[in-house]
Amino acid sequence: MLINTADAEILLSLAQEMASYKYRYIAYPLTLLSDSDTIQFFKTSMGAEDYCLVGLNDIDYFKSMPIDSLINNLKIVIHSGIHTYCDKELDLNGFARQQMESREKLENNLNLNTMNQKNLEFLKDQLKYTGFGETFDQDLKEKMLNGEKEFKLMKEGVYGTDSMTAVLNFKKSDQSDLYFFNSYHVNLKKEDSKEGLEQTFYISNNSSNITLKEAYNLMEGRSVNKDLKTREGEAYNSWLKIDFKVTDDNGNFKLDHYHQNYGYDLEASLEKHSIKELNTSKYKEDLLNSLKKGNLQSATFVVAGVESKMYVEANPQFKTVNVYDDNFQRINHRESKDQKKSELEGKSISQDSKEKHDVADEASENGEKGKKQKRKQTNSI
Repeated sequence: MLINTADAEILLSLAQEMASYKYRYIAYPLTLLSDSDTIQFFKTSMGAEDYCLVGLNDIDYFKSMPIDSLINNLKIVIHSGIHTYCDKELDLNGFARQQMESREKLENNLNLNTMNQKNLEFLKDQLKYTGFGETFDQDLKEKMLNGEKEFKLMKEGVYGTDSMTAVLNFKKSDQSDLYFFNSYHVNLKKEDSKEGLEQTFYISNNSSNITLKEAYNLMEGRSVNKDLKTREGEAYNSWLKIDFKVTDDNGNFKLDHYHQNYGYDLEASLEKHSIKELNTSKYKEDLLNSLKKGNLQSATFVVAGVESKMYVEANPQFKTVNVYDDNFQRINHRESKDQKKSELEGKSISQDSKEKHDVADEASENGEKGKKQKRKQTNSI
């Protein structure tokens, strides 16, 4: 449809007026400029189509279109910013289509940018709360902007005399431009070992992922307590421990689960030992939380009134805690229980001694009172 840009506003007013009179279709010439004289209005599509078939003459070919399309296309021209005060031929339908495609592309880009930004922020939070901090923020953004199908990021760390390397695996969705943090592969090298111990930890979209420090503790053979979810979304609590004797088809060690129904009570196991921190609620809570993360935690043991620093770790498999001295040598369970028993016996002996002392003092006091009373009676006589 060819129009004169200077006629755009006049045609819009005319079309809106005719639409108010229930005219729903138009017929316009294909080879002439469409203006108020050449455009015909109809109330039915059949009327417009019939008019196109029997044009006024053989050279004036006409085509029909809904009046709403005409109104919409004219509005696009007027709002596009092109000059409508000068005479200029314009393909109305072609121009409107081009404008709509440009606008749709821009909106898609804006939506894509918004979606990618949200995706980036989600991944940054996921890395942060999985224990990788904020060191990957810039690298992550650059990889996503490059549009790579898959990419990896690497983090190296040192825990005491051990060194650990983690390779993080990211993959782009096949259905969208979203990226996912799928897993990280850990290689732990002990100071006295040439070969590293390897394990892959998989990432889910909930908050139950194994953190980097928890991964290290598991690789050290300790147990970690996590709030997990079943495939059906049901929440449950479980202790996790790596079984280094069993591997799956991918070479990953088996991860044993000791569910909440297994019956392991960490607090009760700690209370079998003479640990000073258990007497203060805040220190007690800190100790429990640290052990649940799989840490080998220092604690103050009190034996016969003497305080000594030792280390404890949770042992859900055998429903106890492991105790180590300040040289990290394992103290057997019986020895630790004997210390607790000794402390209790010491308290008992001390209490018995106190009670005997109190009885003796009371007897002595009663004897003195008897003597005084006897002397008083003698003097009276």
